[in-house]
Amino acid sequence: MSLNKPYLDVPGTTIFDAEQSRKGYHLNQFCMSLMKAGNRERFKADERAYLDEWPMTEDQKQGVLARDLNRCISLGGNIYFLAKIGATDGKSFQQMAGSMTGMTEEEYRNMMIAGGRSANGNRVVGEDGDAQAHRQPQGAAGQKGRV
Repeated sequence: MSLNKPYLDVPGTTIFDAEQSRKGYHLNQFCMSLMKAGNRERFKADERAYLDEWPMTEDQKQGVLARDLNRCISLGGNIYFLAKIGATDGKSFQQMAGSMTGMTEEEYRNMMIAGGRSANGNRVVGEDGDAQAHRQPQGAAGQKGRV
């Protein structure tokens, strides 16, 4: 029986609930393994071989290899665990968050200093705010891939 999840209609937001936790268990355990220096070294030496030691889905492994944090989150990753990948790569949390929006680090920092995204137009899917899917990715970094 499915639970009522009214929060699924929040644009640009994946809530890490029990279902997401189950889906991402092995992905998140992999991330936690990166807290040990020896594991970080093994991962950096041969990322695919290290990932293949974990019973993650192929989609999860591809998300990690591409450093596509949004994809990892949709596949059950928790941002606090995924931050271990960024730390392994020498990235700050701010750099990681910026990459998730298509913003440069500076654009992301400036947005947050200015108060973050407005809730106006972003309360439910289908409105016209800057967090809506049709407005992603944002920023100069995200614009590079657009035609």
